[in-house]
Amino acid sequence: MSINIIRCNHEDLNLLQVISIETFNDTFKEQNSPENMKAYLDKAFNTKQLQGELSNDSSAFYFIYSDDKLAGYLKININEAQSEKMTDESLEVERIYIRKDFQKEGLGKHLMNEAIKIASLRNKKIIWLGVWEKNLKAIEFYKKNGFVQTGVHSFHMGDEEQKDLIFKRAL
Repeated sequence: MSINIIRCNHEDLNLLQVISIETFNDTFKEQNSPENMKAYLDKAFNTKQLQGELSNDSSAFYFIYSDDKLAGYLKININEAQSEKMTDESLEVERIYIRKDFQKEGLGKHLMNEAIKIASLRNKKIIWLGVWEKNLKAIEFYKKNGFVQTGVHSFHMGDEEQKDLIFKRAL
């Protein structure tokens, strides 16, 4: 299996939108109402929103390919782009999503290693993320990768307020 991780640019907008909607929907549709899912997907992954995020120098998206097939993506944030107020020494992993057909192949670990490598190159001391308290598979993955829960914050899925657990790892 050949693995390739490539930074996204504006030409990748449509593909980024497709994989973002697909993977988020596949991950969370069973635990959320169709109305709340639609509201969130329309807000978070509309063209204007994604264009703005791609244009932000403090955010970056990366596609992961397995044997030349798009398998998932990573989104990281630094500085003011972080979804919570953190120090300048922090890098946020906002999203790691792997398509269903590629799960359990270790691709999430490749993306996490990419985020850690980027954080180190940028002299960051902490890598952090928020994960929905009901996403037990992801929580276990982050714990296995050395993350420790340090807090909680609110996340809005349509009209429902949910809890995200904040996990951090020192570099």
